[in-house]
Amino acid sequence: MARDSIHSMMSHLPTLPALLEHARNPPPSRGFSPFQLVIVLVAGCAHAASMAWPFDFGFAQGQPIGWMQLLALFLIAAQIDSCRSWKRAAWLGGVFGTTMLCATFWWLFISMHFYGGLAAPLTVLAVVLLAAFLSLYYAAAGALFVRLAPARKFPRAVVFAALWLLAELARVEFFTGFPWGEGGYAHVDGWARPLAALVGVHGITFLAALAAAWLAMALRASRVRWVTAVAIVLACAVLSYLPVQSALPGGAASTPAAEPLQVTLLQGNIPQNEKFQSGTGVATALRWYGQQLRDVKTPLVVAPETAIPLLPMQLPEGYWQALQSRFATGQQAALVGMPVGSSQAGYANSVVGFKPGQPEPYRFDKHHLVPFGEFVPPGFRWFIDMMRIPLGDFNRGAVGQASFEWKGQRLAPNICYEDLFGEELGARFTDPAQAPTIFVNVSNIAWFGNTVAIDQHLQISRMRALEFSRPMIRATNTGATVIIDHAGKVTHSLERHTRGALVGEVEGRNGITPYAEWVARYGLWPLWGLGLGIAVLALLFRRR
Repeated sequence: MARDSIHSMMSHLPTLPALLEHARNPPPSRGFSPFQLVIVLVAGCAHAASMAWPFDFGFAQGQPIGWMQLLALFLIAAQIDSCRSWKRAAWLGGVFGTTMLCATFWWLFISMHFYGGLAAPLTVLAVVLLAAFLSLYYAAAGALFVRLAPARKFPRAVVFAALWLLAELARVEFFTGFPWGEGGYAHVDGWARPLAALVGVHGITFLAALAAAWLAMALRASRVRWVTAVAIVLACAVLSYLPVQSALPGGAASTPAAEPLQVTLLQGNIPQNEKFQSGTGVATALRWYGQQLRDVKTPLVVAPETAIPLLPMQLPEGYWQALQSRFATGQQAALVGMPVGSSQAGYANSVVGFKPGQPEPYRFDKHHLVPFGEFVPPGFRWFIDMMRIPLGDFNRGAVGQASFEWKGQRLAPNICYEDLFGEELGARFTDPAQAPTIFVNVSNIAWFGNTVAIDQHLQISRMRALEFSRPMIRATNTGATVIIDHAGKVTHSLERHTRGALVGEVEGRNGITPYAEWVARYGLWPLWGLGLGIAVLALLFRRR
């Protein structure tokens, strides 16, 4: 009798599609049902946390969680797929995007309020408005999905993934670009690693959206019950944790460039509220970095973004000349972040290189400038005037600037969040004979405190290493100062928010990955073509 009761209970278990149907088709109302709103908010927060876990409990802090990103996309895809109104789908996409982006780059509050002096309510409003503006791309994706999606489940998932890809590409391209928090970065470990050297982070984003959307739409079949659904979710989680090695195509295309290079990466840990103060941070920086550059023992030393926070003409008498003469002879070279320029020629956020035998210092000027910090967007001078950020309008460097050649290596600098734009780094791979063998990132994330921003930026750098099969060395003010090998693995690291020097070995690489080859030639146009092509085909078939 007890057995019969159990069988009776099991037979009445609600199917997962039934629950999804309840969540996706709430009673008619002018807004969201509370249940649906909770699902969208949870999905947005989960997507943000998947890039780098922000807490010191539950999972390894700072690490990406691929299955969580898939779960977040599964939830939002299920909600949008249930919509019959394009307006409702647009609202769902917009709320998800706003939540996700606020939870991703909430640390902008620190730079604008604590260091910029903007009033807290205005700072919160500014962060939310930025997130809401960028979420318009996801709103458009949701609305277009309702208009274009075919009836069959897998083609519907393909259309969803294509529109999601277009939304992410829009974040890359439009209004200077700010694709921080893209879903593909959550898969820098696990199942997607072999794909990075083929399709890059945007291609991984497309494939993740396709998998999540197809699962959400396939589970509407009435015969799928809780046990099956849980098994599928667990399988995705296991795949995310598999110790997959670096991409075979990238590994096959990549070979050692020369003997491994010994490097010293400096981390000054200058407090951001003192960094540009002449009596405190400036004096400390000049003294500490000057000593480190003078006493370094390795063939290469790298100092972070604006490590020397003054123009050459503003330095104490003899400082600039001493720096040049230190590396004019011998077997050592240096890459140092500092501002350069003049009132006549304009100023630039730069990396200056010193090595024996060169008539003039090497110079790399930052190309992808930070809005409101390094240049003033038209019509926003009033916003800059409300803050006390000690930066202004910088000149923009060219894309594809020459590398710094030293000890058989071609070192390609990038500054701050420039490594977020793989297509711009890829411009240096048009000529394989001159392609970089090592990426060098110099950053100052002290603007954002000791937050998850450090971990997020680290995962971005790791993805670039995988895409191009190139090591990345990172010298930062407060972290993460690390050495990343060509397979995206952190081999050496320095404790963040400490003052010190990281000494290690990096092996430069030659060869071109498939991703580097096509992105160097065509930029992001193949991905735009993929997304737009699928959308156009969906429109044509929809009209038949």
